[in-house]
Amino acid sequence: MKSPSYIGRFAPTPSGYLHFGSLVAALASYLDARAVGGKWLMRMEDLDPPREEPGAQTAILNTLETYGFEWDGELVRQSDRHEAYQDIINRWFSYGLAYACTCSRKQLEDFQGIYPGFCRNAGHSPDNAAIRIRVPELEYRFEDRVQGEFRQHLGRDVGDFVIKRRDGFYAYQLAVVLDDGWQGVTDIVRGADLLDSTPRQLYLQELLGLPQPRYLHVPLITQPDGHKLGKSYRSPPLPVDQATPLLMRALRALGQPVTDELSFATPREVLGWGIAHWNADLIPRVASIEEARID
Repeated sequence: MKSPSYIGRFAPTPSGYLHFGSLVAALASYLDARAVGGKWLMRMEDLDPPREEPGAQTAILNTLETYGFEWDGELVRQSDRHEAYQDIINRWFSYGLAYACTCSRKQLEDFQGIYPGFCRNAGHSPDNAAIRIRVPELEYRFEDRVQGEFRQHLGRDVGDFVIKRRDGFYAYQLAVVLDDGWQGVTDIVRGADLLDSTPRQLYLQELLGLPQPRYLHVPLITQPDGHKLGKSYRSPPLPVDQATPLLMRALRALGQPVTDELSFATPREVLGWGIAHWNADLIPRVASIEEARID
């Protein structure tokens, strides 16, 4: 079944090189789009320059190309989108939906990441302050295509959350929603570590009048010590000469019945096999982010 209206995307953060965990997420989003004849976009989430690894953007794109991935249209960088983010923040601030917060980390450390509302009605100037969005006392829920129903009460479980940091950098939650809406993304396929971010994004979509995309969160790949593969744990970059075996390993992590006959295939041929045989229903379901482990 072809679905030219399907628009997916892969949005790596250039704080390090592409590793096996991000390959699994990229592969799932790519196959899910291509299997129905949809588009697959590339977006660089370069929101945090101090944490960006020099050369990582180029290395990520080169690795994806070496592994056979092809994206539609031009690469979008979030660093080129600051004006759009600030326009929305200014609008929400003028409506009283957003407000300035001067709380320090020390003031908040006893609240387990749930903002207690100290600055909600303080009327601080936005200069040299974080900007938070007021959240409703409502539960948000969605049906993930793999993980099933997920629900979260924003007021009780999150509190007013940051949409612009005190250091002037824009928050992921705001940027990802604005950019997915701007690019017309219909399907979001990403790692299960972002499962509990989704209700916040549903709320922002609601404020912006955007349609809700379909969601599919794939299991995380963890190291033997239980840490997820990621840049902060110095996960090894993907070797250029191991594309075929690592793509096959990623397919197996996603539950796809790959055969050893593919061992001699090119990366493009492995991806072609994956597109022809893609079945998202076979992706392992996990009960929680902590259990999202692939051996």
